[in-house]
Formats: sequence, C-alpha cells, structure tokens
Amino acid sequence: MAKKENKPSSKKNSQLVLRLDKDERDAFVELCKQMDTSAAREIRRFIREFMKENAAE
Repeated sequence: MAKKENKPSSKKNSQLVLRLDKDERDAFVELCKQMDTSAAREIRRFIREFMKENAAE
C-alpha cells in the first residue's frame, strides 16, 4: 500500500460561537435548507466576502 504524502489538512480546525435569537437562527437554517445549502457554508461565504471587501490595501 502506498504511503500518503504529508499534505496540509483541508479540514476546518477552528470554531466561532455566536449567540442568536432562536427564532432568527431557526429561520436562517430553514432558508438555507430551502436553498439547498447549509448555514455554516453561508456564514463562511459571508466571512470571506466581508474580509475581501474590507481588506486594507
């Protein structure tokens, strides 16, 4: 059996804890399901776009 190369892991290794109103959270999760995406994916997308738009040049 071939030995795996030492590649950096693509797994996420950090968490961000948020406090949200339960109804707002539930509505967001439901909307994501209706749009065939996940809440985590959309939050990560928001963070990446926010950083790109607000990066110091």
